[in-house]
Amino acid sequence: MNRDVTDEAGSKEMDTSTCMSPSHDHNPQNLPYVHKVGVPRRQNLLKQLTASVKETFFPGNPFRPFKGQSRLRKVVLALQAVFPIVSWGKDYNLARFKGDLIAGLTIASLCIPQDIGYAKLANLPPQNGLYTSFVPPLVYAFMGSSRDIAIGPVAVVSLLLGSLLQNEIDPVKDALEYRRLAFTATFFAGITQFTLGFFRLGFLIDFLSHAAIVGFMGGAAITIALQQLKGLLGISNFTRKTDIVSVMRSVWGTIHHGWNWQTMAIGISFLAFLLLAKYIGKKNKKLFWVPAIAPMVCVILSTFLVYITHADKHGVQIVRHIKKGINPPSFKKIYFTGKYFGKGFRIGVLSGMIGLTEAIAIGRTFAAVKDYHLDGNKEMVALGTMNVVGSMTSCYIATGSFSRSAVNFMAGCNTAMSNIVMSCVVFLTLEFMTSLFKYTPNAILASIIISAVVGLIDVEAVSLLWKIDKFDFVACMGAFFGVVFVSVEIGLLIAVSISFAKILLQVTRPRTALLGNLPGTAVYRNILQYPEAQKVPGILIVRVDSAIYFSNSNYIKERILRWLTDEEEQLKKKGLPAIQYLVVEMSPVTDIDTSGIHAFEELYRSLQKRNVQGLLWLTSCMHQRLQP
Repeated sequence: MNRDVTDEAGSKEMDTSTCMSPSHDHNPQNLPYVHKVGVPRRQNLLKQLTASVKETFFPGNPFRPFKGQSRLRKVVLALQAVFPIVSWGKDYNLARFKGDLIAGLTIASLCIPQDIGYAKLANLPPQNGLYTSFVPPLVYAFMGSSRDIAIGPVAVVSLLLGSLLQNEIDPVKDALEYRRLAFTATFFAGITQFTLGFFRLGFLIDFLSHAAIVGFMGGAAITIALQQLKGLLGISNFTRKTDIVSVMRSVWGTIHHGWNWQTMAIGISFLAFLLLAKYIGKKNKKLFWVPAIAPMVCVILSTFLVYITHADKHGVQIVRHIKKGINPPSFKKIYFTGKYFGKGFRIGVLSGMIGLTEAIAIGRTFAAVKDYHLDGNKEMVALGTMNVVGSMTSCYIATGSFSRSAVNFMAGCNTAMSNIVMSCVVFLTLEFMTSLFKYTPNAILASIIISAVVGLIDVEAVSLLWKIDKFDFVACMGAFFGVVFVSVEIGLLIAVSISFAKILLQVTRPRTALLGNLPGTAVYRNILQYPEAQKVPGILIVRVDSAIYFSNSNYIKERILRWLTDEEEQLKKKGLPAIQYLVVEMSPVTDIDTSGIHAFEELYRSLQKRNVQGLLWLTSCMHQRLQP
């Protein structure tokens, strides 16, 4: 096989044939275009390793702003790096505060009823949901770099946490130990997030593919909605399992004696109102405040309705009691030893990764819309810190909420000050207004949660996956059905497994293509994508669309030989001349290791036995020289 690059000891230059044509002798002196390519300098191994580590973990060179600065300036820059509020706070003014105030009040009206509902989803007292929208947003406002993200408990993480915790401890029979395990999981979720950010390992969350996330979120939304049938229908004895079969069996098994018509009337009517408000806000962006205040309106109206009609005495289940006051300390309740230490660690890592993935995706989405940079690693440090602090102040895992962040964005927020405003409103609620929620029916909380999770089902994204990449669609559906028909943790496991399987498949089975000439041009394209492309008689052109490593080199060699065998069989049947030249288009190949080189040497020997001349096509000038 003619090789474009030949390495000779002591030589300073290499003769590189950038074009090869079957119509010419393969002696380089007879080729029309011969270029001299200089040999790159040998690099120091330590410098190569240092450069690789730097590019992997510090691609943005976070220490660049500190170069050439005075000691005082370095201190200021360090404070700004750790606490972004120092940077944007110096230019803060009344005009910005006006937008943040409106946005903060708007998301507060949305978060209070949601927090109470999400706490029930995690099998925790309602006050813990409110605690989680008080302390963590304050911490994030000082350390987070996103201007738009709204912090608090979210439906998916609440469901995941609740389902994992109840597998270890009964939330009813042993509520105290259950809360302790929840705080332990929150602590380790924060430690996980902080560690990933501090050591700049944020790229690890990218291993969970977008398709798997879409499927997981959609399945979680269905599961959450099904769980709310308990409150929506007024069922007392409900299954703790989350799969759709168990839930529907529990629902239909109590149809004659477990459903409460007053609860159903309240829940379904207000659910219809919430969905209508959501539809209005989606159709008219200027009316974004309608779906934002609708949950609070529902809570106020339904609470007043239950109070004046005494519906609680007719089987309508109500909140009854929310503990008054701000977050009590919970550091001493965290398990640092014992049998629940390892369980809390495992649950915390899983829940923390999901919360991190959701928050980073939300932050990047709004950062792209407003065109500002979002440092993913700084975000992880901020999210981790707020969850560690939250675990010590009776909070459970907090992250970015897409619904609240969207409302925050639409309401005109300018900075993270909107989170501080929201925290202040939650503080006032905890101190002075918890008694007002005593007669709030559970059916309303179920309606609010159902209306909130509807947006997690992204039908358009699933349709796009089907059109573009069938494997991505399979990954999406695998995660979706895993969550819906088995459990949340199994669905998550399927999502991660399929994501890694796709990576391994792409690495070990890279794409190869047969190329043909487009009539009337000097352009060669994939014959499957361009049906009009014509094969060159006597020549087989194969393109490799990947770097060649030890993991795929043998497959590429065998795939090329299969292409050659199949083509020769077809030509033999048609009575046409056999293949004389095999051209391997290598321009998409960005790297090749020693295993790849050995594979091509073996390919060359195989071609010699078949009397086929092999050529490596390394540049685009082949388009000009190789004519049919």
